[in-house]
Amino acid sequence: MGPYIVMGIVAYLIGSINFSVIISKKFAGFDLREKGSGNAGSTNVLRTVGKKAALITLILDILKGIVAIVLAFLMGKYVKDIDNPSLLIQIAGILVIIGHTFPIFFGFRGGKGIATSLGVLLITNWQIGVICLTFALVLIVLTRMVSVGSIAAAILFPVLTLYIGKEFFIVPGETMSYLIFSIILAVIVIFNHRANIKRIADGTENRISFSKK
Repeated sequence: MGPYIVMGIVAYLIGSINFSVIISKKFAGFDLREKGSGNAGSTNVLRTVGKKAALITLILDILKGIVAIVLAFLMGKYVKDIDNPSLLIQIAGILVIIGHTFPIFFGFRGGKGIATSLGVLLITNWQIGVICLTFALVLIVLTRMVSVGSIAAAILFPVLTLYIGKEFFIVPGETMSYLIFSIILAVIVIFNHRANIKRIADGTENRISFSKK
Protein backbone atom coordinates (compact mmCIF):
# COMPACT_ATOMS: atom_id res chain seq x y z
CA MET A 1 0.00 0.00 0.00
CA GLY A 2 2.91 2.34 0.79
CA PRO A 3 4.17 2.85 -2.80
CA TYR A 4 0.65 3.59 -4.04
CA ILE A 5 0.15 6.26 -1.39
CA VAL A 6 3.56 7.78 -2.09
CA MET A 7 2.89 7.87 -5.82
CA GLY A 8 -0.52 9.44 -5.26
CA ILE A 9 1.02 12.18 -3.10
CA VAL A 10 3.83 12.83 -5.57
CA ALA A 11 1.40 13.02 -8.50
CA TYR A 12 -0.89 15.35 -6.58
CA LEU A 13 2.01 17.66 -5.72
CA ILE A 14 3.15 17.71 -9.37
CA GLY A 15 -0.38 18.63 -10.40
CA SER A 16 -0.48 21.34 -7.75
CA ILE A 17 2.25 23.32 -9.53
CA ASN A 18 -0.07 25.79 -11.25
CA PHE A 19 1.90 27.19 -14.14
CA SER A 20 -0.90 29.49 -15.29
CA VAL A 21 -0.75 31.46 -12.05
CA ILE A 22 3.05 31.48 -12.01
CA ILE A 23 3.30 32.58 -15.64
CA SER A 24 0.56 35.22 -15.42
CA LYS A 25 2.36 36.80 -12.48
CA LYS A 26 5.70 36.58 -14.28
CA PHE A 27 4.51 37.93 -17.66
CA ALA A 28 1.77 40.35 -16.59
CA GLY A 29 2.17 40.94 -12.86
CA PHE A 30 -1.25 39.63 -11.82
CA ASP A 31 -2.98 36.42 -10.77
CA LEU A 32 -5.12 35.41 -13.74
CA ARG A 33 -7.70 33.91 -11.37
CA GLU A 34 -8.75 37.50 -10.76
CA LYS A 35 -9.07 38.24 -14.50
CA GLY A 36 -11.07 36.98 -17.45
CA SER A 37 -13.03 33.82 -16.71
CA GLY A 38 -11.23 33.38 -13.40
CA ASN A 39 -10.06 29.92 -14.41
CA ALA A 40 -6.43 28.95 -13.82
CA GLY A 41 -5.82 27.40 -17.21
CA SER A 42 -4.13 28.09 -20.56
CA THR A 43 -7.34 29.38 -22.19
CA ASN A 44 -7.64 32.14 -19.62
CA VAL A 45 -3.92 32.84 -19.98
CA LEU A 46 -4.58 33.34 -23.70
CA ARG A 47 -7.40 35.77 -22.95
CA THR A 48 -5.67 37.76 -20.24
CA VAL A 49 -1.93 37.54 -20.91
CA GLY A 50 -1.27 36.52 -24.51
CA LYS A 51 -0.41 33.76 -26.96
CA LYS A 52 3.20 33.19 -25.91
CA ALA A 53 2.32 32.82 -22.22
CA ALA A 54 -0.63 30.57 -23.11
CA LEU A 55 1.54 28.28 -25.23
CA ILE A 56 4.15 27.95 -22.47
CA THR A 57 1.40 27.23 -19.94
CA LEU A 58 -0.18 24.62 -22.21
CA ILE A 59 3.10 22.78 -22.77
CA LEU A 60 4.01 22.77 -19.08
CA ASP A 61 0.55 21.57 -18.03
CA ILE A 62 0.73 18.72 -20.56
CA LEU A 63 4.17 17.81 -19.22
CA LYS A 64 2.77 17.53 -15.69
CA GLY A 65 0.59 14.64 -16.80
CA ILE A 66 3.43 13.00 -18.71
CA VAL A 67 5.92 13.32 -15.85
CA ALA A 68 3.50 11.87 -13.30
CA ILE A 69 2.82 8.81 -15.47
CA VAL A 70 6.50 8.26 -16.28
CA LEU A 71 7.41 8.40 -12.58
CA ALA A 72 4.66 5.88 -11.81
CA PHE A 73 5.91 3.61 -14.59
CA LEU A 74 9.48 3.76 -13.28
CA MET A 75 8.34 3.11 -9.72
CA GLY A 76 6.29 0.12 -10.86
CA LYS A 77 9.26 -1.23 -12.77
CA TYR A 78 12.06 -0.76 -10.25
CA VAL A 79 10.48 -0.68 -6.78
CA LYS A 80 9.86 -4.02 -5.11
CA ASP A 81 6.56 -5.12 -3.57
CA ILE A 82 4.37 -3.47 -6.21
CA ASP A 83 1.90 -6.10 -7.33
CA ASN A 84 -0.12 -3.92 -9.70
CA PRO A 85 1.94 -1.44 -11.77
CA SER A 86 -1.15 -0.56 -13.79
CA LEU A 87 -2.97 0.63 -10.68
CA LEU A 88 0.05 2.73 -9.75
CA ILE A 89 -0.07 4.45 -13.14
CA GLN A 90 -3.80 5.05 -12.90
CA ILE A 91 -3.49 6.53 -9.40
CA ALA A 92 -0.83 8.90 -10.74
CA GLY A 93 -3.03 9.92 -13.66
CA ILE A 94 -6.03 10.65 -11.47
CA LEU A 95 -4.14 12.44 -8.71
CA VAL A 96 -2.10 14.69 -11.00
CA ILE A 97 -5.36 16.01 -12.49
CA ILE A 98 -6.94 16.43 -9.06
CA GLY A 99 -3.81 18.32 -7.99
CA HIS A 100 -4.19 20.64 -10.97
CA THR A 101 -7.82 21.24 -10.09
CA PHE A 102 -7.29 21.66 -6.33
CA PRO A 103 -3.64 22.76 -5.95
CA ILE A 104 -2.40 22.80 -2.37
CA PHE A 105 0.17 25.47 -3.27
CA PHE A 106 -2.46 27.90 -4.62
CA GLY A 107 -5.33 27.81 -2.17
CA PHE A 108 -6.99 24.81 -3.85
CA ARG A 109 -8.13 27.09 -6.72
CA GLY A 110 -6.81 25.54 -9.90
CA GLY A 111 -7.77 24.84 -13.48
CA LYS A 112 -9.98 22.28 -15.16
CA GLY A 113 -7.25 19.80 -15.96
CA ILE A 114 -7.67 19.53 -19.72
CA ALA A 115 -4.02 20.00 -20.73
CA THR A 116 -2.83 17.75 -17.90
CA SER A 117 -5.40 15.13 -18.90
CA LEU A 118 -4.08 15.33 -22.45
CA GLY A 119 -0.58 14.62 -21.17
CA VAL A 120 -1.89 11.58 -19.31
CA LEU A 121 -3.71 10.33 -22.42
CA LEU A 122 -0.78 10.83 -24.76
CA ILE A 123 1.68 8.94 -22.57
CA THR A 124 -0.65 6.06 -21.67
CA ASN A 125 -2.22 5.58 -25.10
CA TRP A 126 -0.99 7.95 -27.79
CA GLN A 127 -3.62 6.80 -30.29
CA ILE A 128 -6.51 7.71 -28.01
CA GLY A 129 -4.75 10.92 -27.06
CA VAL A 130 -4.32 12.04 -30.68
CA ILE A 131 -7.91 11.14 -31.62
CA CYS A 132 -9.35 12.98 -28.61
CA LEU A 133 -7.15 16.00 -29.28
CA THR A 134 -8.14 16.13 -32.96
CA PHE A 135 -11.83 15.73 -32.10
CA ALA A 136 -11.61 18.50 -29.51
CA LEU A 137 -9.80 20.88 -31.88
CA VAL A 138 -12.38 20.38 -34.64
CA LEU A 139 -15.24 21.16 -32.24
CA ILE A 140 -13.39 24.18 -30.84
CA VAL A 141 -12.92 25.58 -34.35
CA LEU A 142 -16.57 24.94 -35.25
CA THR A 143 -18.08 26.31 -32.04
CA ARG A 144 -15.30 28.65 -30.83
CA MET A 145 -15.91 27.19 -27.38
CA VAL A 146 -13.00 25.39 -25.73
CA SER A 147 -15.37 23.86 -23.19
CA VAL A 148 -17.39 22.07 -25.88
CA GLY A 149 -14.30 20.42 -27.34
CA SER A 150 -12.99 19.50 -23.89
CA ILE A 151 -16.25 17.95 -22.67
CA ALA A 152 -16.81 16.04 -25.91
CA ALA A 153 -13.27 14.66 -25.89
CA ALA A 154 -13.71 13.55 -22.28
CA ILE A 155 -16.84 11.62 -23.25
CA LEU A 156 -15.09 10.13 -26.29
CA PHE A 157 -12.18 8.84 -24.18
CA PRO A 158 -14.02 5.88 -22.53
CA VAL A 159 -15.72 5.02 -25.83
CA LEU A 160 -12.38 4.77 -27.62
CA THR A 161 -10.98 2.70 -24.78
CA LEU A 162 -13.42 -0.07 -25.69
CA TYR A 163 -11.82 -0.31 -29.13
CA ILE A 164 -8.23 0.78 -28.63
CA GLY A 165 -7.67 -0.13 -24.97
CA LYS A 166 -5.56 -3.15 -25.90
CA GLU A 167 -2.94 -0.74 -27.18
CA PHE A 168 -2.46 0.71 -23.68
CA PHE A 169 1.11 1.90 -24.05
CA ILE A 170 2.61 1.30 -20.62
CA VAL A 171 0.73 -1.72 -19.27
CA PRO A 172 -0.59 -3.85 -22.17
CA GLY A 173 -3.65 -6.02 -21.70
CA GLU A 174 -5.36 -3.84 -19.08
CA THR A 175 -8.44 -2.97 -21.12
CA MET A 176 -11.08 -3.22 -18.37
CA SER A 177 -8.89 -1.49 -15.81
CA TYR A 178 -8.08 1.26 -18.32
CA LEU A 179 -11.79 1.64 -19.12
CA ILE A 180 -12.57 2.33 -15.46
CA PHE A 181 -9.65 4.75 -15.38
CA SER A 182 -10.97 6.56 -18.48
CA ILE A 183 -14.45 6.88 -16.98
CA ILE A 184 -13.03 8.40 -13.79
CA LEU A 185 -11.02 10.96 -15.79
CA ALA A 186 -14.05 11.79 -17.92
CA VAL A 187 -16.18 12.35 -14.82
CA ILE A 188 -13.53 14.66 -13.33
CA VAL A 189 -13.34 16.73 -16.53
CA ILE A 190 -17.12 16.98 -16.87
CA PHE A 191 -17.48 17.89 -13.19
CA ASN A 192 -14.89 20.64 -13.61
CA HIS A 193 -16.93 22.03 -16.51
CA ARG A 194 -20.30 22.07 -14.71
CA ALA A 195 -20.45 25.88 -14.82
CA ASN A 196 -19.57 25.83 -18.52
CA ILE A 197 -22.32 23.30 -19.21
CA LYS A 198 -24.85 25.63 -17.60
CA ARG A 199 -23.59 28.58 -19.68
CA ILE A 200 -23.70 26.48 -22.86
CA ALA A 201 -27.32 25.59 -22.10
CA ASP A 202 -28.09 29.27 -21.43
CA GLY A 203 -26.26 30.41 -24.57
CA THR A 204 -23.84 32.57 -22.59
CA GLU A 205 -20.64 30.51 -22.80
CA ASN A 206 -17.44 32.43 -23.57
CA ARG A 207 -16.10 32.08 -27.11
CA ILE A 208 -12.54 32.45 -28.30
CA SER A 209 -11.49 34.55 -31.27
CA PHE A 210 -9.22 33.30 -34.05
CA SER A 211 -8.53 36.76 -35.43
CA LYS A 212 -4.97 38.02 -35.47
CA LYS A 213 -5.90 41.15 -33.56
